[in-house]
Amino acid sequence: MPKFLSRAAMLTLLALAPAATLAQAGDPAPGQWGKRAPLIEANSEFTLASTGGRIYVLGGYPRGRVSVRTVQIYDIAADRWELGPPLPEVNNHGMAASLDGVIYLFGGQIDPMTAYIDTVYALDTRQGAAARWVEKSRMPTKRSAGVAIVHAGKIYVVGGRPPRGHDFAVYDPATDNWETLPDLPSQRNHIAAELIAGRIHVFGGRLGGGFQSDKTAAHEVYDPRTRRWTVAAPMLRPRSGINSVTAHGCVHVWGGEESAGVFPDHDVYDPRKDSWTRLPDMAIPIHGVTGATFADGLIYVTGGGTEVGGNSGSLLNQVYRPELRCD
Repeated sequence: MPKFLSRAAMLTLLALAPAATLAQAGDPAPGQWGKRAPLIEANSEFTLASTGGRIYVLGGYPRGRVSVRTVQIYDIAADRWELGPPLPEVNNHGMAASLDGVIYLFGGQIDPMTAYIDTVYALDTRQGAAARWVEKSRMPTKRSAGVAIVHAGKIYVVGGRPPRGHDFAVYDPATDNWETLPDLPSQRNHIAAELIAGRIHVFGGRLGGGFQSDKTAAHEVYDPRTRRWTVAAPMLRPRSGINSVTAHGCVHVWGGEESAGVFPDHDVYDPRKDSWTRLPDMAIPIHGVTGATFADGLIYVTGGGTEVGGNSGSLLNQVYRPELRCD
């Protein structure tokens, strides 16, 4: 299988996709890809979170690398998009999570490469049409391109672009307070992370700030009970700009980028065996999205860049029906 797709190959694939690789628009079979209603605005380098049967796409930027305040909301059952309350300020490379019907947006950037921020905003979706973003206590440090994980009523925010790649802190929404935790052993950004059996698993990422920097296959695990990090089976190869979700007990990790192209890889981690398996390539490879959704038997791979760098936001809304089980 190819290590990556060149820009020319990507354009060819995109041209063929509606008639071929994404033909399963209605209901893809197990192990197959399909598609759903496209985003309202093309986007990449954004974060998302889901709650109440809806996916919230927060900020990011389309072609032109101009950050936006836009919030796009996808109704999974209705297969329909609408615009939500705009963010208080433009944001890209943020980190989001949902807890008890509230969407939280942590940090990010206000321009393509610098100006990291420490802001925290919350949107209480239970308020319906009256919901508005409210500022919360700021993070201990300014950072972007990490990931946020919910566990036991708290939200853990890990990693970030240099010099904040080791940063690890936990936010308690009940008290609106932060606690700094033991550093992520391998400093990195553009990572993926999942909660498995009460432990936080952090996968892959890059060492520098841009997509041309060195990547890692590191897989490190934090146990909140012991407050210690350990090492687990590394990814099949170094990748960054990846995304992940847990489905049927298996962790699916897909996409990513390097200087030569966009990774089509779709790998699965089985925590029972501490091992990885390579699945057939993605229908349309993407990068530049943090956060994913598994709902009603489908993995939603929303938006993303289709060329290297941050200048290729797409309208894609791909879905994949997993058939492997690790539970």
